[in-house]
Amino acid sequence: MARYALKIEYDGAGYAGWQRQADVPSVQGTVEAALAALEPDVPSIAAAGRTDTGVHALGQVAHCDMAKDWQPERLMGALNHHLRQKGIAVVACAGVAPDWHARFDALGRRYQFRLVARRSPMTHDAGKVWHIKHALDATAMQTAAQHLIGHHDFTTFRSTMCQAKSPVKTLDQLTVSTHDYPQGVEYRFDLAARSFLHNQVRSFVGTLERVGSGAWSPDRVKTALHAKDRAACGPVCPPQGLYFMGVEYPDDPFSGTG
Repeated sequence: MARYALKIEYDGAGYAGWQRQADVPSVQGTVEAALAALEPDVPSIAAAGRTDTGVHALGQVAHCDMAKDWQPERLMGALNHHLRQKGIAVVACAGVAPDWHARFDALGRRYQFRLVARRSPMTHDAGKVWHIKHALDATAMQTAAQHLIGHHDFTTFRSTMCQAKSPVKTLDQLTVSTHDYPQGVEYRFDLAARSFLHNQVRSFVGTLERVGSGAWSPDRVKTALHAKDRAACGPVCPPQGLYFMGVEYPDDPFSGTG
């Protein structure tokens, strides 16, 4: 069999996350159905990360094994034909070694969370951002974020349903930036780490929003981190502003495919 790496973007609305589930639509299940339309006995695919219900992706990476030796461009085109109107697109495809693995070969993962503050309802970005009506203090949020960067026990900021063996992770980046938005302000939270715990990003952003609104001091984030207690976490923000942006590998399988 030949193995292919797929770079996938998707609108997470209407899907119960990435992982295949029996009775609800999932991104994995939809992509596998498209693959099965090309070859009926395609094995299940594996992805670099599992996104939750409502979470979007611009750079999810998965691999699949095909019996036929496909030209990557033709495989991408055939998949996109079967994925049309599904809110999912394969944006790059490349042949890889038989032992290459989308998850286990990954060196790092990047997420972005988009939050928009404005009084008016959302129109074009409805379901694509977390919408609040009050402005936030970006400087205070960035100050608080510094407490989270580095190698820590992130028990406070992971879901009680998290299946990771250890809560200890290294957060390489957490930056807060502001951008002009019609009649408002967009706040972007950019995060990078080798891997993330379940609900870790949304727990960070929900907590930092409390700092930005003035309900928490920046130092309270440090106290919450050191508590190693889920009860010390701020609110978990909604999923619709979260985007899986990309994956880092020792050698980019998609270099030269643009």
